[in-house]
Amino acid sequence: MTGEINILPLPPTAAVPSRQQVSGELLKLLTPMDGLIAAGKSADAQVLSLKQNDQIFQLLLKVTLDSGRQTTVQATSNLPLPQGTGLTLTQPSASNLAITAQQVQAANIAALTRLDTSQLPVGTLLQGKVLTQQALPQTPGQPAVYRSMVSLLNTALSGSTLSIDSAQPLRIGTLLSALIQDSQTLSFVPLANRQDQLAIAQQLINQQHRQGSLEGLLKALQNLPAGQPAELRATVEQLLASLPDAQQLSSSKGLALALANSGLFLENKLLAGASPELAQDLKGNLLRLVAQLAPGLPANTSFNAAIAANTLAQALPSFVRNALGTLGQVSAKPHPGSFPLPSRLLQSQDGEGDLEHLLRLAAAAISRLQSHQLAGLEQTGMTEDGRLQTTWQLEIPMRNGQDIVPLQVKLQREDPPPREHKDQPTEREARQPLWRVDLAFDLEPLGSLQVQAQLVRGSLSSQLWAERPYTASLIEQHLGSLRAQLLAAGLNVGELGCHLGKPPQGPQTRLEQRWVDDTA
Repeated sequence: MTGEINILPLPPTAAVPSRQQVSGELLKLLTPMDGLIAAGKSADAQVLSLKQNDQIFQLLLKVTLDSGRQTTVQATSNLPLPQGTGLTLTQPSASNLAITAQQVQAANIAALTRLDTSQLPVGTLLQGKVLTQQALPQTPGQPAVYRSMVSLLNTALSGSTLSIDSAQPLRIGTLLSALIQDSQTLSFVPLANRQDQLAIAQQLINQQHRQGSLEGLLKALQNLPAGQPAELRATVEQLLASLPDAQQLSSSKGLALALANSGLFLENKLLAGASPELAQDLKGNLLRLVAQLAPGLPANTSFNAAIAANTLAQALPSFVRNALGTLGQVSAKPHPGSFPLPSRLLQSQDGEGDLEHLLRLAAAAISRLQSHQLAGLEQTGMTEDGRLQTTWQLEIPMRNGQDIVPLQVKLQREDPPPREHKDQPTEREARQPLWRVDLAFDLEPLGSLQVQAQLVRGSLSSQLWAERPYTASLIEQHLGSLRAQLLAAGLNVGELGCHLGKPPQGPQTRLEQRWVDDTA
């Protein structure tokens, strides 16, 4: 969760959906218990814990029988019954318990729907854990509303369950901190998100220790010695053939395809049910290469072939950590989230065979792609002025004649803070998102180049940096031609400029470089 979220006020009593108005709501026992409650008898119970699994709620009940004996049972329900709720149970069958519709209504009311500000003054910090989350039926033309139950962990209400309505879903199990605004409104403090960002930053530091530049691996693959197994050679040829050239990247369709196959979205593709083959995906091909190289190593190598798992998803985590154990000892620690990632060429170690060195290069290349992914996550979230910033960072190896040039790309979308009321058409246009694009590449004979551009409301501005004086002068001479081509593409063109050297670095750089006043 990021930023502030205002909880929608709840009515004093929560209405019970019509499907729950039954004479006996059934709770299904996870373990059938014949004769727990005798026929015609009832037992008192209390809800000790509540957990959501998809749309089913798991309950732990403490049951007190007529004899006074107490036992705990686990059951499932279609209803989120708050912790601490008291129930009267009957047992219609060995697998089920029953409660009345009146008890369902009482259970809904048992969850807090308002706060006593005389007991908990405005500004009090509440802490809790999200137990459940359900999307309520949506009214046409109205935004979606999600209802959650939160177990309170502090103040005098510790152990109570708070029922809240929110404009966005709250992840189950999330620890929340919120300030009381009034009896029915909370403002969340995004502490959990900050903890997530800290974890990402720490993982990024560790990952960047292991990463190595793509060009080292790709050059080694182009010069792969003859006599390699046919399956390995086919994977190498497939990987090299999938790399785009400058002509492909100059078209919108070709660029979109290159971005999709850069490895940035591999995990999303697999989660969506895509085939594990993914022949055109760069990261997928690298993982396949690692899995095929490991079994071919000599038995006495430090890379034990047994580490290679049967699937790519299993091979990566344990294997890459072992393969890259010494990589972080040879270079300075990069700044997390820096762009572009510095070049790191891994040298062959003494006594290391060709396949072992190739394996190190492949693992380092995978780690570099992961470093880009983590850097994008680290830079995604709310800015200090309430804007939602989303970042995608990746690297595309681009063919340039016989050479392969890694093209580093960073895309950022910045959305303005939400408004409580609907915008007028003119205001809506003024509140369009701001897009930023960063490019970095080293292309002979021009040398190292970096480009920063931003686009808002159809107006494009850009600054370019070249490390070679000749290149900077050449670009400066052709800025007029670049402006004409952008205008011909239907864009409004703001400032265009070229500088000698590198762009300034630092967290405040972006705010200081708004070349166009996008609020004017």
